[in-house]
This record gives sequence, C-alpha cells and structure tokens, in this order.
Amino acid sequence: MAKVKTTFFCQSCGTQYSKWQGQCTACKEWNTIVEEVVQKPEKNDWKTSTNTQKRVSKPLTIKQIDSSKEARLDTLDAEFNRVLGGGIVPGSLTLLGGEPGIGKSTLLLQISLKLPYKTLYVSGEESQKQIKMRAERINPDNESCYILTETKTQNIFKQIEALEPDIVIIDSIQTLHSDYIESSSGSISQIKECTTELIKFAKETNTPVVLIGHITKDGNIAGPKILEHMVDTVLQFEGDRNHVFRILRAQKNRFGSTHELGIYEMQGSGLREVSNPSEILISKKDEELSGNAIAATLEGMRPLMIEVQALVSTAVYGTPQRSATGFNAKRLNMLLAVLEKRAGFRLGAKDVFLNITGGINVDDPAIDLAVVAAILSSNEDEALQANYCFAAEVGLSGEIRPVQRVEQRILEAEKLGFSAIFVSKYNKISLKDTSIKIQLISKIEDLVNFIV
Repeated sequence: MAKVKTTFFCQSCGTQYSKWQGQCTACKEWNTIVEEVVQKPEKNDWKTSTNTQKRVSKPLTIKQIDSSKEARLDTLDAEFNRVLGGGIVPGSLTLLGGEPGIGKSTLLLQISLKLPYKTLYVSGEESQKQIKMRAERINPDNESCYILTETKTQNIFKQIEALEPDIVIIDSIQTLHSDYIESSSGSISQIKECTTELIKFAKETNTPVVLIGHITKDGNIAGPKILEHMVDTVLQFEGDRNHVFRILRAQKNRFGSTHELGIYEMQGSGLREVSNPSEILISKKDEELSGNAIAATLEGMRPLMIEVQALVSTAVYGTPQRSATGFNAKRLNMLLAVLEKRAGFRLGAKDVFLNITGGINVDDPAIDLAVVAAILSSNEDEALQANYCFAAEVGLSGEIRPVQRVEQRILEAEKLGFSAIFVSKYNKISLKDTSIKIQLISKIEDLVNFIV
C-alpha cells in the first residue's frame, strides 16, 4: 500500500487545494473545501481475470483508421433515440441528470426492460424488490434485464465479467465507491475515480454505459465539472411536477446534435412517448379568448406548434410589472419597447405577463411575432383567429426578419389544420400547391393592421 496522501477539494466546483482555506478562489463559495484521504496503491486493471490480454493502442495514420460507421444500439424508444442521434453508440458513456423525483430511474428502467439486448441495471439507491415493484408496472415479462444492487465498483466489475452484458446502466454515479480511494461515496475524488474506471471499461470492451447523476440546488450535475467533460453525452431530464410532461434534452453529444428534444408523458404505467407534441402544447378551449397566439418553432429537426399567452392590464401598484414564464424576460422588454416606439402602443403604464404553455422553455427567435401578436390581442381585448399562426423574428427597428427552415414550419402548420401563417416577406419560399395561406409581412405595422 502506498503512502496515504491528504488533499483538499471544493465540494461545489471540484478545485483541488494543498491546504484548507475558507473561500474557494474558483467558484467564490465559502466553507465548501473539505479534506479527503486519497490513496494511490498499485491499481490492477478493471478486469479481475489474469488470462485476458490488455489491448495496446498503436498510432495510425488517417488513411489506416477504419471509417466504417458503427451500428448504434436501438433502444426501441423513438424519443430517446432522437435525442441521442439515432441510438446508443457502442463504447460510449452517457450521463443523465435531472431533479429528484422527475423520473430518471423510471426512464432508464423502462428502456432497460424494452431493450432486446442483455442489460445490467446496477442500482445503489434501491433494493431489488423495490425495482421489481416498479418493473411490474412497466414490462414484467422481460428476461434480458438483470438487476444488481451494489455500490462497490470492484464487485460490479466481477459481475460484469461473469454476465458479459451488452449495456450497463448505473443508478447513480454518486452512490458508487472504489477501494482505491478512501473517501466517502459522492465525494469529488470518488466520482472521478469511479467514472474513470467505467470509461476504461466502456472503451476497452466496446460496451455502452449509461449513468444517472444527481444535481445540486443550482441545477448543475453534482460533482466536479470534469465529470461532464469525461463522458460522451450529457442528457438533461426536466419538467414541472405540476405537469405530467417531461422533456429530454442533450446538453453535450459527441455523436449527434444537441438541439433535439424528446417529450414524454408521465403515467401510472411509466413514461409514454409523445410523438406529436403540438397537440399537448396547444390548449383546447370552447371559445376564442384574447391574448392567445400560436407560434411555429423548431427544436432541432422537430417542428413544434406552441401556444403563447399574454395578459396586459393596468398597473395597479404604480410600477408596471414584467413577467415571463418559459421566455427570456429581457427579450420581452425589447419587444415591448419596439411596440411602444414603432407601433405607437403605450404599454409603459401597464403590467405585461407572458406564458409559454406546457411548461417548456423556448429560445427560438421565431416566436417573436407570436409574442407581439398575443400582447396586441390582450391589449385590445380582441381574440385572434384560432387558425392563425406566426413564425418570424422581430428586429429593433420593427422589421419582420426571416427565420431558418420556414418551409418546414409551414408544412407542420398545414398538417395541423391552420388556415394562415404569418412569415417575413424576406423568406425565400418555394412551396407550391399548399392549402395554408402564407401571409407575407415586412414590418410590425403590417401585423397591427391585421389584428387591430
């Protein structure tokens, strides 16, 4: 056994120090630096057997490297596949983070029970009986999913070597601990060491590993920031506990786009894939109400129709309030200033509240026109046509700016039965024989003439 070495780590950002101090110089947090005992013994490979040959990496020229596309593992979950870019890449390490109780374990257990491959689901948080109770609600007949409750990485690798699974799922990385580090589970050094061992296993055996990660009160994945650099893909599972819908996003993806979006509905039997999210993001109502406008937006390659709600009322307390849910509040202030300056609407003494329905956050500038239309509708207390939708960006001078892939938005609006879509006249549109009316406008005054 090598000499015991003591180091100090910031529990907030993972910065290492040679001695204790009150404030972390990296993240400026106070009293987060904790002493951890680190041992550096002679480490064996993750394999326990001695008859396996260790792969030696050799330098190759660009021409010598095999460029054939490796087949991805199909998870039989269309939403999960879309976010990953087509499926799980063999030998990759994927990290899934999210709020407590949002459904991370349910999602991965559901995928484990769907997979036609031999899957090892390792849980350090629940017993096998607890997992069995949840599995009975989802798919109790699966015979290729093996459940292991273990937190010690050396024991996990022994079971992996005996079982030889096609995919390994760890719930969660913060519960694992290694014999080579003498600090508690969830500490900075333990998370780094356990992740390093799993990466070595994944790359040498070409077996994909999926990790569940806890998050801090700030919404970041708990542990050192280097954890997100080490893995290949970082997924975020988010949603509102007051809504049944959950959204899966990719914050980092070495094998695909980070702009894709997966939507699920939480049910008693598990998470249901939502193939047409536009239906759930547009509220059903019997009569037309003012302040509602439909925007055609894009999340990755997927077009969405979302509902924008606005409420404009006289400021009761003297100081006008500006509040936005699911939309950038600074951008809302900018659009209000454009309306005040270019269209002559006096909104300086009025409260303005804006909401994107469905509990999602949208940063696509193409919903600017729908936001303006909803504000004007509420201000005049005149309902917009229910079958109108909008897809354009609004500039500071009041011009209606073009947006990317407008034809895809138009086709989605046509598919959902909208009769007219308002877009910028500067968009190049080559569509012909469409049943939807394409209304071209160039400045914000044109929109005012249609609404007021």
